[in-house]
Parts: sequence; C-alpha cells; structure tokens
Amino acid sequence: MFTGIITDIGRVASITAGGDTRFEIETAYAPDSIDLGASIACSGVCLTVIEKGTREGKNWFAVEASKETLEVTTAGGWQEGDALNLERALKLGDELGGHIVSGHVDAVAEIVDIRAEGDSQRFTFRAPREIMRFVAPKGSITLDGTSLTVNEVDADTFGVNLISHTQSVTTWGNLRAGDQINLEIDVLARYVARLKETEGDENV
Repeated sequence: MFTGIITDIGRVASITAGGDTRFEIETAYAPDSIDLGASIACSGVCLTVIEKGTREGKNWFAVEASKETLEVTTAGGWQEGDALNLERALKLGDELGGHIVSGHVDAVAEIVDIRAEGDSQRFTFRAPREIMRFVAPKGSITLDGTSLTVNEVDADTFGVNLISHTQSVTTWGNLRAGDQINLEIDVLARYVARLKETEGDENV
C-alpha cells in the first residue's frame, strides 16, 4: 500500500527486454535502505525490487514489468532518461498524508489541457467512460502515483489543481497536453459503486 505522496523523482537508466522487461531506475534512495522484494510505486505502478546497487556514484534499483503491465500502464512507453514519480511502500506508523493507494493502475488517461490559475496549474484529463463513474468532485484520485483531489467532472473529462510545490517535487512540472498518465481510482469509490450495483440487483 502507498499514500500517493511522492518521495523521489527517479530516472529510467536502462531497459532490457525479455520474457519480462527489466527497468533499472536511478534514485536518491540509499540501496541499503531498500529490501529485495520490496514494492516501489513507479509513477503509480507497483513494482517489485529484484536488484539494487550503486554505479558511477548513482544509486539504482531494478524491477521487472510483465507484458500485461506494459499493455495497461504507461510503462510500455517508458524510455531511457524518462523521469518517474517514486514512492516506497507504506510502513506501520507512517503518516497517511494522501489517501490509500494500491499501485494497481485502472486506466491510462490523457492530459487534454493545462492552464494557469494563480500560482497553480489546472490540469484537465480525459479518461475512459467506464472509469468516469468512479470520479467525483472533491474525491481523491491517483495520477502518475500522486494523490490529488478532483475539482470538476464532465462526461469523460475531469480537472485537478496542482500547486507549485507539487509541480516542483514531482514530474508534473514537465508534463504537457497530450501526455498519458497512469490513473488509479479511489478504493472507497470502487467499493461504494459496487455496493450500489449490489443493492440495485437486490431491488430487481
């Protein structure tokens, strides 16, 4: 489990294709502090550490992504040099600063507009219609691993506001209209929607 509070901006150092695709990711995390088998959310995708180390003065860890992961997340388009939002798994006693995040991506959304609002930026996203029923104004959502609050919702688009601090400590400051991002709906929204469906079935 994660909270959607980004603690490092990593960078894809190398990609090796195989049965699964191996990514080596440079990070500020000390290798000694990373356990093999640990989960790290990489731009919202929960991946398992299989190797770690230091090379040429840079810390790194390696993960593998399956064919399915590459197909249903933005990981299939990651290139060497790409920046990734990183978050380590939540530990008992850690502050829950965002909201409960599983690291299981529900859909890929597209940035359709970015406009300035004071010192902040208003991002508008287009998501699959089957996902939009889980998106509610003032509700939580995870975008590229970042816990954010939904401002407004339309038929197939929604908007969020990103303050300048968030843009400076994540990859959001470098994203542009047309870019694709990983989207994870709020787990509470998922269960509320399922409960309503169940209640509807019982009333038939």
